[in-house]
Amino acid sequence: MDALLSDDQRMVRDAARTFAQAELAPHAARWDQEGKLPTSVVKLMGELGLLGMLVPAEMGGTRSDDLSYALALEEVAVGCASCATLMSVHNSVGCVPILKFGTPEQQQHWLPKLATGDVIGAFCLTEPQSGSEADAMKTRAVFEDDSWVLNGSKQFTTNGERAGMAIVFAVTDPDLGKKGLSAFIVDTATPGFTVARKENKMGIRASDTCAITLENCRVPAANMLGQRGEGLKIALANLEGGRIGIAAQAVGIARAALEAAKAYAAERVQFGKTIDQHQAIAHMLADMHTRLNAARLLVHHAARLRTAGVPCISEASQAKLFAS
Repeated sequence: MDALLSDDQRMVRDAARTFAQAELAPHAARWDQEGKLPTSVVKLMGELGLLGMLVPAEMGGTRSDDLSYALALEEVAVGCASCATLMSVHNSVGCVPILKFGTPEQQQHWLPKLATGDVIGAFCLTEPQSGSEADAMKTRAVFEDDSWVLNGSKQFTTNGERAGMAIVFAVTDPDLGKKGLSAFIVDTATPGFTVARKENKMGIRASDTCAITLENCRVPAANMLGQRGEGLKIALANLEGGRIGIAAQAVGIARAALEAAKAYAAERVQFGKTIDQHQAIAHMLADMHTRLNAARLLVHHAARLRTAGVPCISEASQAKLFAS
């Protein structure tokens, strides 16, 4: 598979691998137990360009192509699943919506900060009673004195505690159904934007997943992302890239599990030989390796299609389904 990569893609992968193995892997278990990523590590990720991989260089990013992004994300996930989660959400649904739908002023203000990791992004779509179901969304945005006043709650927001910027979806026109949903760029320091609760999860605990409360959160009219009523379009437009990112992350986590299993099987002795020499264990390891390579091929196929500008929502969904 390495022979199919360009020199630039190998360079990106190898740099991410070196960083992940040196800076992330030795500490990942402790961070998971503590339930928090050090700010210094997030800063390092920004300095390496890992947080601006989908942002063009002229806007402060390090974008090359979607396959390079998937390669880097897999390597980070091998070292630390929580870091990969932050990286995936920040890039795919933090930076890209502003890149695709933002005004020049919004892009100039936010993208350089996001690309360097000076500001971390979050994506506030899911609610306690709904996901991307526009008709079920309860969060409302009411126009008042050249501002939008947001009220409602969001659930399972990745980077919710750490984020300095959140893309928030709210209903602006209840009578229009799916066409009545709009998106807003919200500075998380805005009064009324509150982290109500950080979830106590079973895994990937160092990634902050939060419930967000919006109470009379006043957002300038200029902070609407895209046009009024384009909220669902903006949310769905990021499914391809988001699913490729999550799939690459799953491949990285699976690879770390396989590497751990192989190492243990090579040292554990039963009946006079290491257990990897027992056929039952060897078959299990072979099956794991086969599924891992198949998942990676699906991810790379979807990433290459996306780089070529070919619609690939089906391929991205297949990659996410199989890898996860």
